[in-house]
Amino acid sequence: MTPTETQDETLATNEPVVDALPAHAHDHDHADHDHQHHAPTLNPELTRSIEVEAPAVEVDKAFSKVTKRYSKLARIPGFRAGKVPESLIRSRFAKEVRQEVLEALVSDKFRKALEEQKITPISQPQVSDLQLFEGRPLRFKATFEVLPEVDITGYDAISLKRPDSSLSDEEFQAELSNVLDHHATVEPVEEDRPLQDGDWAEIAFKGQIQDLAQTVGEEGLKNESEAQPITGEDVLLEIGGKNTLPAFTEALRGTKVGQELTFEVSYPAEFGDARLAGKTVSYDVNVKAIKRKDFPERNEEFAKQLGNYDSWEDFETKLRDRSAARKKDSLESGARDAMVDELIKKFDFPVPESFVQQQVDARLERGLRALAQQGMTPEAMRSLDFDHLRDAQRDQAVNEVKASLILDKIAETENISISDEEMERELLMLSLQSREPLETLRKRLEDDGSINRIREQMRREKTGSALFERLAS
Repeated sequence: MTPTETQDETLATNEPVVDALPAHAHDHDHADHDHQHHAPTLNPELTRSIEVEAPAVEVDKAFSKVTKRYSKLARIPGFRAGKVPESLIRSRFAKEVRQEVLEALVSDKFRKALEEQKITPISQPQVSDLQLFEGRPLRFKATFEVLPEVDITGYDAISLKRPDSSLSDEEFQAELSNVLDHHATVEPVEEDRPLQDGDWAEIAFKGQIQDLAQTVGEEGLKNESEAQPITGEDVLLEIGGKNTLPAFTEALRGTKVGQELTFEVSYPAEFGDARLAGKTVSYDVNVKAIKRKDFPERNEEFAKQLGNYDSWEDFETKLRDRSAARKKDSLESGARDAMVDELIKKFDFPVPESFVQQQVDARLERGLRALAQQGMTPEAMRSLDFDHLRDAQRDQAVNEVKASLILDKIAETENISISDEEMERELLMLSLQSREPLETLRKRLEDDGSINRIREQMRREKTGSALFERLAS
């Protein structure tokens, strides 16, 4: 994983936000609101406000233009098309006319004010103190966030150690064993003998979690709770295998087919199944069969089954190369992540709250998608404490935003960019992964603005990789 793969593409680009549609606008003289409006939180250190005005003559001109257009388009009984009096339009469509004037005039004046003052907002402006009436000047206040000043002096002085990514013989043998194990067959052992290490026991079992508090009854100890038993049929366990709990190996080793036994297993506190972690379970087990794994012969025929290989030696050579490359990518990805963590700690600057909230949204959305894939119902999702979930994502989101801003600044300093050829390769890969035609994908990403975010994310990853290659020793 590259240093920036944890950062979602929803991080806003550094392009100016000038489409100031008055979603957060409130007329200065209106007090009859039927709800309390809560504007998005902004970082005070990065918050800027500008007051914008337009003369009354421009306001009247805008109202007149919209009113005339409504007069031509309106269809009102008793009036010919295009002949509806403007006075009737002003009374019947007053709200609609005002909204169109508001959207056009506020956006235009806000954009011009930004250009004059050379300010680049990065968040959607919050419009307040709005005064818009015919015959009067337009006045409003726009509040927004701007990018912080990011001083990265000394970014190239970080000391990094390149990890040793050479593949050991033990690691290669483990990779080879996985391949062989995947193509092995399980066959029954016909001879009458007990289970021994390396065998596979086919068992049926019933387990009862033991309560901490038990009562003594006529039939002995009895659990207070009514926990459902743990059951399994035709389960295969490798005697002495690395994935078999030692307690099962010890209990089953030396037993024969048809034998029934009872034993207890104490699970460690860190056991992967939370239902069993730290618990003691009493098992009744029936040994149903003894089996063994037969592995394919390592020859040219098997190599050709595995892929385009000339011989078994050719397969082993290429498996070793792939395994080594995978280990190298994994270790260097972790080292690049550590490098970015060092950059985050080294440089302190205020972080735009709008970017942080976008990143929290993205992280939360990914988490909810994962829960849905695991089977959580929409009803269960709605019962989640979203305030708590958002708070839990905040620290990581802040670090991800800081990393992006730092890498953007380094890319700017070192003139790192993404070429059209690199962008085209990325789009082609996305097209293949999504099975969406390339041109259809390109148009969709251009229409929704995602293509710029993808390019920026690619530049961050390229910057992180280039910096790591230079600094790692």
